[in-house]
Amino acid sequence: MDMPPVRYARSGDVNIAYQITGERAPLDLVVAPGTLSHLALAWNEPRQVQTIERLSRFARLIRFDKRGTGMSDRVVDRWRAYSRRCIRPVPEP
Repeated sequence: MDMPPVRYARSGDVNIAYQITGERAPLDLVVAPGTLSHLALAWNEPRQVQTIERLSRFARLIRFDKRGTGMSDRVVDRWRAYSRRCIRPVPEP
C-alpha cells in the first residue's frame, strides 16, 4: 500500500493533518493518536504500515496528528504572542 496524500482540516486557528485509507469500505474508523504521532513517518515503520493495511481492509481508516504534533500546525499561545507585540524596548536616557 502506498502512502495516501496528507490532507488538512481547519480547527480554530490551526490546520489538522489527516490521512484516509480504505476509502471504499462501508465503515468509518477514526484512530486517535497517543501522545505523539507523525502521519508521514508512520509509513517508515513496518508494524504501523501492517496495522494500517489490516484496518483499511474492513473500514475507511481516518488517522490524524493532534494539534502541535506531526504534520499539524503548532498551537500558538495567543497571550504570549500578544505580550511580545506589546513589550517595547525602553529608550535609553
